[in-house]
Amino acid sequence: MSLQITILGCHSATPRVNAHPTSQYLEINNRHFLIDCGEGTQRQMRKYNVGFSKINHIFISHLHGDHFFGLIGLISTFGILNREKELHIFGPKGIKEVTTLQLKISKSHAKFNIIFHELSSKKSEVIFEDDKVTVTTIPLNHRIYTNGFLFREKENSRKLHIENVQQYPEIQTCDYHHIKAGKDVVLESGEIIKNEELTLPPSKTNSYAFCSDTSYKEDMVPIIKNVDVLYHEATFLSDREDLAKKTKHSTAKQAAQIALQANVNQLIIGHYSSRYKNIELFKEEASTIFSNVILAETGKKISSS
Repeated sequence: MSLQITILGCHSATPRVNAHPTSQYLEINNRHFLIDCGEGTQRQMRKYNVGFSKINHIFISHLHGDHFFGLIGLISTFGILNREKELHIFGPKGIKEVTTLQLKISKSHAKFNIIFHELSSKKSEVIFEDDKVTVTTIPLNHRIYTNGFLFREKENSRKLHIENVQQYPEIQTCDYHHIKAGKDVVLESGEIIKNEELTLPPSKTNSYAFCSDTSYKEDMVPIIKNVDVLYHEATFLSDREDLAKKTKHSTAKQAAQIALQANVNQLIIGHYSSRYKNIELFKEEASTIFSNVILAETGKKISSS
């Protein structure tokens, strides 16, 4: 099992020549998700070889333009490409109205089915689940209703310890499924062979928490405890903590404090304000609190396995 994040955009506010608003492509346990869809996302997808046909689930954190203005363009392009697969869009209440209105007015009706999953709960909840992955909301504190998203791989079956299994001729290939499912084996003699002797632990599972945009919010810590990778917005440095509080954003130091309290493995920071010309300053500030800090940069791929 593996996890890889491709940063398609990581800056705040308006797009600029070398600064693209928030969007990420997540590959986790052979599932493919798009997280936020700021203006120009589809161009970034092409630039960084994200296959359009792989995207069946899009998660929108909130309805500020730098997080969803690229959605209607992407949907329109799906239509031009004669997409047939249904598309699931998860986002705040209102995402359906604003999207369908744009499609209607522009006469760009999608030929494929768009299924909207509108969110309004202020409590953490599971919003997607299949046999490999679960997605849970992380309620955030921004100027409008906003969620982060926690992606977790489900634990696989145990692995056969084939050398040990072969020591028992009675065990047939048809028994392997039950053994991997955790069952013991009873031999004809009545002897019970414990599952732990016949199997190895399953592969380590991965988890990714995406938190943008939000003010400093300690009550998210139990939700994201011990995740492998945390993306937490860091719009400002501590020199503008007053502005962070006013606009309900976070500083690099505050993002690092959340990472430390949650005992995460890696911290990615992004959503930089354009007032800062050197993003290395964000890493320097966060690293005074938390050691394993990665700067989000457009096109960067970050893995955990």
